[in-house]
Amino acid sequence: MTSPSASPSETVSSETSGESGALASAEGKVPVTVLTGFLGAGKTTLLNHILTAEHGRKYAVVVNEFGELGIDNDLVVDADEEVFEMNNGCICCTVRGDLIRVMGRLLRKKDRFDGIIVETTGLADPAPVAQTFFVDETVRDKARLDAVVTVVDAVNGLETLKQQPEAINQIAFADVIILNKCDLASEAQQQAMFRAIRQLNSVAPVHKAVRGDVRLTDVLDRGGFDLNRALANMPAFLEEGEGAHHHAHEPPHDHEHDHDCQAHGCTQDHDHAHDHISDSGISSHSFTLTEPLDEKRFQAWIGLLLQEKGADILRAKGILHFRGEPRRFVFQAVHMMAEGGFLPPAKGGGKGGDETSRLVFIGRHLNGAELQRGFERCVAA
Repeated sequence: MTSPSASPSETVSSETSGESGALASAEGKVPVTVLTGFLGAGKTTLLNHILTAEHGRKYAVVVNEFGELGIDNDLVVDADEEVFEMNNGCICCTVRGDLIRVMGRLLRKKDRFDGIIVETTGLADPAPVAQTFFVDETVRDKARLDAVVTVVDAVNGLETLKQQPEAINQIAFADVIILNKCDLASEAQQQAMFRAIRQLNSVAPVHKAVRGDVRLTDVLDRGGFDLNRALANMPAFLEEGEGAHHHAHEPPHDHEHDHDCQAHGCTQDHDHAHDHISDSGISSHSFTLTEPLDEKRFQAWIGLLLQEKGADILRAKGILHFRGEPRRFVFQAVHMMAEGGFLPPAKGGGKGGDETSRLVFIGRHLNGAELQRGFERCVAA
């Protein structure tokens, strides 16, 4: 089992081709898109869609993961010395100071890119992240928050809203909402999810998507962050400290509202707990094996594990090396739904190179020792 701490490991920054600095505002401020959404909703898939699209722009990317092992960096396309990875904590609390430091470093070389995309953990409250762009003087002077884009899982989203206040905050605070995985959800599921979204956020545009395939104009250069709406939702938004943190709600009511609780006399309980991850009972378990794995053993083990424990596994992901296979296998799962596929060999990987396999589970009531033993039994004989 791993315990998050506040020490990010800087590895890389991202980009696409194009003329640098073209999108900086007239004031010279760099536009920043905050990409949020609950575990497994499809944030990295949307990020990859943005980075591979033909738009002639260059973006710096900051990736934050809950857990000591970073996987998303490998999943971000063309992540070759150009993504800043922040592990071991949630960007909205334990590593927020590190976000400010990373932003400071990026903004000192702002002429090298057109914008910044910050991908938060699936457990992050976007409000404190957005607050960074208004209360920190250096960041405020050189960057502008363009929009908070929230990705929502059309299949698992309703169940998530019942259990996770973070997911509620992510929708409530969004300037743009991407209803993802619509190919896997029935029309009835999509409509139900849309109604739940509207109960929490009546104004943000909602775009349906399959594997994050939205138009870039729907998510970038929106100029969509509304400070007045943020202050209406959270009067203490511009104040640093506990009062500005974690305005969590219970699951959506059965009536319409505009999320201005004080204005309409909402009597729901509000959770201002500071460490939302510890309080949620959610933990992260990360494992590393240097020996190649037997693919059949792994598939049999993970299949049975998801069948038996999938309800408590909020997210699982890994970069795996199978014996006799030079390519890396990317494994991802949300509850009992899993998918995987091969990526080209990493630089320096393959024969004679690094064949380390990494696997991360995030969930409730998970037995780390049991997971480790199961993973170790997948090593090729």
